[in-house]
Amino acid sequence: MEMNVFEKFALEYDDWFETHTWVYQSEVEAVRKFIPETGEGIEIGVGTGRFSIPFGIKVGVESAKAMAEIARKRGIRVYRAKAENLPFQDNSFDFALMVTTLCFLENPFQTLKEMKRILKPCGKIIIGMLDEDSPLGKLQEEKRKVSKFYRNAKFYSVNQVLDWLKKLEFYNIRTVQTIFKNPKEVLSLEAIEEGFGKGLFVVISAEINEIIKSV
Repeated sequence: MEMNVFEKFALEYDDWFETHTWVYQSEVEAVRKFIPETGEGIEIGVGTGRFSIPFGIKVGVESAKAMAEIARKRGIRVYRAKAENLPFQDNSFDFALMVTTLCFLENPFQTLKEMKRILKPCGKIIIGMLDEDSPLGKLQEEKRKVSKFYRNAKFYSVNQVLDWLKKLEFYNIRTVQTIFKNPKEVLSLEAIEEGFGKGLFVVISAEINEIIKSV
């Protein structure tokens, strides 16, 4: 995936969260359902920091320099690295967040494997994603083809991501969903429901089994 679009249009990307404030806030509240109240977290694909700031996450990984600079100005310690090769020791963090990043990765499974590696025993992974198989996900497909940011993205179904997590022996897997109408029509906080299949934005939470991690 070409990263130059995120270098060139970093400010335009960041402005989206202002012009679509209720979509953004709805997504934040869905993610909040699974963020631990304590412990040190990291965001993989931190972008401009829009999802780290609300949860007090102080460490992030971002490969696009222009995006990383904006996140740094917001007080986040950003490491420029690829998600598939994280520059951290094993068992470094209590939880790891990744929001709308899977679709831009060269190797999503390897990234999830790396996220598991840097998590402590009983650590938690939280993934926010656009569900390709949701009704809105299917409707948005044509629009994505002309989007400068999503044109080269590869979207996945929630079921595919759940399959990867199970292969990596994550357990206690839970999901919530939000954004049930066209984002342009969202003028207040959207509902947050258990499960997936109806909402465009889905958050997946999964935990590491302490016994498996220590083997």
